[in-house]
Amino acid sequence: MAQRRTGDLQGQRVKVLKRADFHSQNLANAQQEARRLFAAKTELQGAWLTWVASQIYALRPPEYASMVRRELQSLQEKSDL
Repeated sequence: MAQRRTGDLQGQRVKVLKRADFHSQNLANAQQEARRLFAAKTELQGAWLTWVASQIYALRPPEYASMVRRELQSLQEKSDL
């Protein structure tokens, strides 16, 4: 049983490393995509929220879509200051 736990923990470590690698490899692209989406806000005005939601929904893989969503949220918070 202890060995199984160790194996599970090692599997979690590998998953965390892969996640960190994915994040570092895709952060610049996610930031660029978030800036592109945010830039359309002025032009689209009231239609922007529906449009941006559809754009984020179409992004793959889901982990990348989440990164873009977080970066977009950060841009929105900065613009509200």
